[in-house]
Amino acid sequence: MIFLTIISSVLIASVSIFQFRREAKIYHEERLERKENAIKEHIAYVLNTTTYPLTTENIPLIFKDKIYEMADIHSLQISFFDLKGNLLKSSKASFAVDNNPKPIDEFIIKIVESSIDKRYVEVKEIDGIKHLSSYSEIKDTQFKPLAILNLPYIEDDGYYERELRKFLIRFGQVYLFMLILSGFIAYFLSQYITKSLKTISDKLTETHLSKNNKKIELEASSREIELLIDAYNNMVDQLEESAVKLAQSEREEAWREMAKQVAHEIKNPLTPMRLTVQSFQRKFDPNDPEISKKLDDYTKTILQQIDTMSAVANAFSNFASMPAQQNEQIDCVKVIQLALEIFNENFISFESDSQEILIYMDRTQLIRIITNLVKNAIQAVESSTSTPKIEVHLSQIGQQVQIKVTDNGIGISNENKAQIFEPKFTTKSSGMGLGLGIIKKIIENYNGTITFESEQNKGTTFTVTLPKQTNLINQ
Repeated sequence: MIFLTIISSVLIASVSIFQFRREAKIYHEERLERKENAIKEHIAYVLNTTTYPLTTENIPLIFKDKIYEMADIHSLQISFFDLKGNLLKSSKASFAVDNNPKPIDEFIIKIVESSIDKRYVEVKEIDGIKHLSSYSEIKDTQFKPLAILNLPYIEDDGYYERELRKFLIRFGQVYLFMLILSGFIAYFLSQYITKSLKTISDKLTETHLSKNNKKIELEASSREIELLIDAYNNMVDQLEESAVKLAQSEREEAWREMAKQVAHEIKNPLTPMRLTVQSFQRKFDPNDPEISKKLDDYTKTILQQIDTMSAVANAFSNFASMPAQQNEQIDCVKVIQLALEIFNENFISFESDSQEILIYMDRTQLIRIITNLVKNAIQAVESSTSTPKIEVHLSQIGQQVQIKVTDNGIGISNENKAQIFEPKFTTKSSGMGLGLGIIKKIIENYNGTITFESEQNKGTTFTVTLPKQTNLINQ
């Protein structure tokens, strides 16, 4: 409203100023033309009553005294020029002593001669004041050109300027009042409209899927606000229904995820158990002098995997982190050698910088890390190369133990590198993609790290770094 008031006032003021000045211009043009017609009638009367022959040369004699009388009567300076533009007679006293009076410009004479009404008005602005100068032909009784009449006229716009100034002052006062009034109206009207919008905005800000949202109970200021309130209240009802469905869906998804993890964790030790039994069945020889030692190793391996499944079951049954960790001082060299014995592939090699590297952690967790990484490496090399090779390297760097598992398999693509440790992410046709995510969690619980370097069709190296002495992170 304020903007429209200001724009309308500016437009009206501009139009008014233009109209005043246009009317002043028209008034002066018409006034000059009226005076010119009156003077021409007076000149015609003098020419009809004079005794001098009507020639151009006699104009100074004919109007010797009459020119001053006409100038006084019509309040206008009068000058006569011959048809070539030279001054003949003027009512201006200064011309009488002017030895070289200025003649009319040649182009003005041509315009007067060529125009239909034999008339031309020259407009000049001197010191900010507009001067008009009328040139027209004077004819004798036979309508033959006799001389050129010049009537200078000064536009006095003082009256119009005063009237315009008064109008603008009154106009400004009225529109200033209207501007203040429209400001008050706009303020209270906007307060009335935005009061409802502010309430709706606050409610929308507080709205949350997990909260008990309240409906808006407010008398609407307009039909549009009422529709907005109804839409919000309907949204609150839909949010409550969606929240119930979402909670139910989240519970179901949590149970499904837990079931997948339980199945994966139980299946993980079953594979080495199966491989151990098959290896024992294939290599069993009652006559072997070391049969007792081998039987004891096979039994230990199976028991370790059974212990792992028991730990998994206990962990899930207590809704704790999976699986519970029982830390002890172990020899990494022997544990890794024991973990690799379940694999029958002859392309797996193990190398350690020291014969004994002690670390304080859960034996079953270390076995889980090695078996998972080696199992993934086997799957990577079996489908990509005719000369598969997997190297497990153990080293000690200061107070940390570093385990590297390197293969010459298919590698990991660039688009999969960022997701490799995410739960349920897998590039295999079978499996749930929980293995790397779980061992990453195990390693991080020991304040360790797991990283990898991979190049497609050339191989992958996983590097596990574990501190020799550490306290578990709260899970």
